[in-house]
Amino acid sequence: MQTNERLADFIRTEIEPILQDWEAFARTIFHANRMSNTGLRDHAREMLLDIADDLESRQTLLQQADKSKGHGPEVEVESWAEVHGGDRQSSGFSVMETLSEFRALRASVVSHWTRSCLVVTGEQLEDLTRFHEAIDQAVAESLEHYTDEKDKETRLFEAVLIASPDPIYVLDLDGRFMYANKATLELFSLELNAITGKTTHDLEFPFASDFQRDLEKVVLEQSTYRGKFNHTFASGQGEQFEYLLAPVLDEHSSTEATVCILRDITARALAEERIWHTAHHDLLTGLPNRRLFLDRLDQEVKHAKRSNLPLSVLFMDLDGFKEVNDSLGHEVGDRLLAEVACRLIECVREDDTVARLGGDEFTVILTGAKQREDVQYVAQTIIDELAVPFLIDQQPVQISVSVGISFYPRDALTPVALLECADRAMYIAKKSGSNRMSFYERAD
Repeated sequence: MQTNERLADFIRTEIEPILQDWEAFARTIFHANRMSNTGLRDHAREMLLDIADDLESRQTLLQQADKSKGHGPEVEVESWAEVHGGDRQSSGFSVMETLSEFRALRASVVSHWTRSCLVVTGEQLEDLTRFHEAIDQAVAESLEHYTDEKDKETRLFEAVLIASPDPIYVLDLDGRFMYANKATLELFSLELNAITGKTTHDLEFPFASDFQRDLEKVVLEQSTYRGKFNHTFASGQGEQFEYLLAPVLDEHSSTEATVCILRDITARALAEERIWHTAHHDLLTGLPNRRLFLDRLDQEVKHAKRSNLPLSVLFMDLDGFKEVNDSLGHEVGDRLLAEVACRLIECVREDDTVARLGGDEFTVILTGAKQREDVQYVAQTIIDELAVPFLIDQQPVQISVSVGISFYPRDALTPVALLECADRAMYIAKKSGSNRMSFYERAD
């Protein structure tokens, strides 16, 4: 239907068809396509009604000139265009996506208006000019608020990065540094211009090859990755580090950069190492405890099975220790156990394992003895060494030892069974008198 009505009245009358055409275009915008109808239209209706009211208001020549530059009169109340810009910014819209909405709104109004006009009068041309100026002003207000929010977000983000004690930096798709926070520069002991545009290879970091490979994986798969490396930087900081790599995606879900967060875990690693050592070693002698002994025995059994090599276990119990502990006191007893541990270590090779199971019980895993005579020689060496008096507080302390011996695979096939066989053999040796050894013999 053709009409000669003024544009303000036309907008109010035809606002629903105008918005329907605009909405059809808006659905092609990436972030808009995921919004509900209510969220998509949010303030478009109110902006059009405000523009309609503006078209009917009186303007001076100066006001018209300001409008043509996108500058409206100063008002205390936030305009619908400003509200729209803030909403779109928080919804993840880019500046170009927001501009596209305004262009579509302009096109929808002009299309409906020109199709309805019989003859364009001078007043209608003035309305159309003022409408374009009003849209330009709305764009300026929307993007000004949008820019303010983006600037605030950037300031907050930069404040977080500056305050972070962890080194954080951004790399391009080729692994070149694009940004680095203060903690990164202090760790590397370099200025920003010395690393910008450089790769970890360029900076000659020894972990560069592994790091670059992890970086390529993150870019390709768009997934996060956690890694570790050992290095002490020029600043003297750290020995062990862990890092998190995460992809930065653009509005089309393509990887455009990678962010890396470094963390110095040297102190944590040392603490974990101490905790592990405490949990797996005897506090008095420093030898492996029962848990670590069985774990190593399990590994040695698996190795012996693969390599078809023999393996032997020595189970030892000190003779006369209880009498020393009762007569001379627990402190002397503890020092005696520590001295026994030292002598046992001297009797075997570095590859063999000496452990204290508890009390006055010790064990040895012999991995290199291929003949029964070799094991017998080691056992006799232990017996002879422990028979030599210990000098504690200038006082000689005499003990002896009973040794039981078992072999893999002859006597048992599992770590626990091997230990039990050696234990039984030790009791046979103890019943035979002091300073004796006994090989496990299977009962027929």
